[in-house]
Amino acid sequence: MAVISAYAAYSKDKLLRKSSSSGGVFSLLANYVIEQGGVVYGVAMDAQCSYAEFVRVSNYEMLLRLRGSKYLQAKLGKTFVSVKSDLEKNTLVLFTGTGCQINGLLGYLGKKYPNLVCVDVICHGVPSAKLWGKYKDYCEKKNGRKVIDVNFRCKENGWEDFGIEKKEDAFLYTFTSKSDDPYMQFFLRDYCLRPSCYSCKAKERKLSDITIADFWKIEQVMPDMKDDLGVSLVITRTEAGKAMYSAISEKLVMSTVDYALAIQGNKSEYCSVTMPVERKSFYSDLDRMDFSALVDKYLCKTLKGKIRRKLSSVIGSKWLDKIRGGGQ
Repeated sequence: MAVISAYAAYSKDKLLRKSSSSGGVFSLLANYVIEQGGVVYGVAMDAQCSYAEFVRVSNYEMLLRLRGSKYLQAKLGKTFVSVKSDLEKNTLVLFTGTGCQINGLLGYLGKKYPNLVCVDVICHGVPSAKLWGKYKDYCEKKNGRKVIDVNFRCKENGWEDFGIEKKEDAFLYTFTSKSDDPYMQFFLRDYCLRPSCYSCKAKERKLSDITIADFWKIEQVMPDMKDDLGVSLVITRTEAGKAMYSAISEKLVMSTVDYALAIQGNKSEYCSVTMPVERKSFYSDLDRMDFSALVDKYLCKTLKGKIRRKLSSVIGSKWLDKIRGGGQ
């Protein structure tokens, strides 16, 4: 697969980094395209936070909707038709999505456009939109409030221990660590991905100009860049991608890194996840069970064990046995 250069990078703007999934590189690329009079296509949550969808953005205010990862499948609608229309008008277009979405767009277009730059994210897999809907309903019934916004990569506990932050009214936010949030656990354990994600063809045929991702294990490659705000891995794959990345470089703290070292902590760059043996039964149950029942069947034992271990480390196993009825 084509690789020109790889970088560790993050924005010099700390507020931008904190509100981004990793180092804020996407936002800088998107800002640059808007400055040039171009448009950006990316994924946003709808107004009711019920689903993810591709949207066309042409100003800075709307770019906020695209910032951050969205861990569910996004609706494409007529996005490819809109992209082609912009390209035919000689508008500069930045399209960002997963590798398969970019390959799909380029297949639809059928030819190269010099005014199109494609940015993909290293993708673990795409979770079910149906599962997200059930999770949202579960949270709303449990808390008695509507979920009106969500951040799938909140850095409340730091970049590496991210979790889901939900906005439930104008002022109330709730945060759940990735280790304790059942939706994130279904995702990270690979139960809820699309069938194609377990043998992803886009990992074998990368057609993007730039790839961005979290730079996991940055401490082993560039320890001086390690902190709690997030670092991006950037891979330029074409001259167009390299040129656009160079255009934002003055706004970055960055260092060139060896590609092989850069991806050692992110095997999703080249390797699909393994399908769990429970995946078939999970999808069958997804059609007939509510979210709490799915948690009880697939996660409850593990999550209860984790809670017990946390309690044990805090108050001691002897006292924990008494609480559970094991002591006299």
